[in-house]
Amino acid sequence: MLTKVELAKQKWSGYHKSVDIWLLERQKLLVQYCQLAGLPPFEKKSSGLPEVSEIRLFCETLVDYVSTGHFEVYDKLASDPKQNNDDQSLEKSVFPRISETTEEALAFNDLFAEVSSDNDLANFDEKLSLLGQQLEARFELEDQLLHSLNNQS
Repeated sequence: MLTKVELAKQKWSGYHKSVDIWLLERQKLLVQYCQLAGLPPFEKKSSGLPEVSEIRLFCETLVDYVSTGHFEVYDKLASDPKQNNDDQSLEKSVFPRISETTEEALAFNDLFAEVSSDNDLANFDEKLSLLGQQLEARFELEDQLLHSLNNQS
């Protein structure tokens, strides 16, 4: 996933300032996800749950990322005068699926953003894994939108 994020950043960087910021947030989110999950190159030395402060920081980044997407980038793409009918139908099929991943991300945030101890982390690993799957699907959908935009330029 990290390689795909880096490729997306290289490909679409410079299109618009809000897209650039959003792609940087995507990379930050993914790095934090890998750290929480103990994925390479962030393998954990010991088994156990991440620190509560790390989980809270991740949740903040997660909400920032999905908010930037919905309220800045997607609005920009939807209002772009260069949109043609094919792109509008893509948006009609992709935006609802992205919204589903947003709901999953916000549900994760609701569960874990205000944790105060390990006692509040029941099923954390399972929920984090499911969120990772949702994020991967979301990144692919977002890349489809960016690709359609790139084809218009």
